[in-house]
Amino acid sequence: MNRSVILSAISFFVLLVFQVMLFKKLVLYNTAFCFIYIAFVLLLPVETNPLLLMLLAFILGLMIDVFYDHQGMHAAASVAIAYLRNYWLALITPQTGYEAGVSPTLSSFGFIWFITYVTPLIVLHHLILFFVDAGGAGFFGLTMAKVFASVLFTLFVLMLYQYFFYQRNRT
Repeated sequence: MNRSVILSAISFFVLLVFQVMLFKKLVLYNTAFCFIYIAFVLLLPVETNPLLLMLLAFILGLMIDVFYDHQGMHAAASVAIAYLRNYWLALITPQTGYEAGVSPTLSSFGFIWFITYVTPLIVLHHLILFFVDAGGAGFFGLTMAKVFASVLFTLFVLMLYQYFFYQRNRT
């Protein structure tokens, strides 16, 4: 088996366990939620097949939905960012392009590029998740506060995750 496939499988289960065992209970001021499991979708290699990416995002989102007792909210939000990920990567391609097998990580492309890459996708994920959870725009202010706080919390934890697990890959 390919080394990156094994690392991706390990990452899938580590992020699933972190989300279910730790971050499900870790909520700041009943407003900021961390959804670190989306790091799996965001950090897969650039050339990952879009259909495979959406299938993996669906499976991961569905597993999160089972543990959160939701009816497909996480699966829908995860598939949405998996669908848009390759289009977004094409729009923000560096001048040198992407090397084969490279993952879009902080250590591979730098802070500014990474923030430009992940922030819109995390915002989209959280918008879908919280507005579906709210049942529409009835609680617009509260929902937007949750989205903003959760995006910041998720970004912070994603940076920490990369510091601990992806820093050694820097060339």
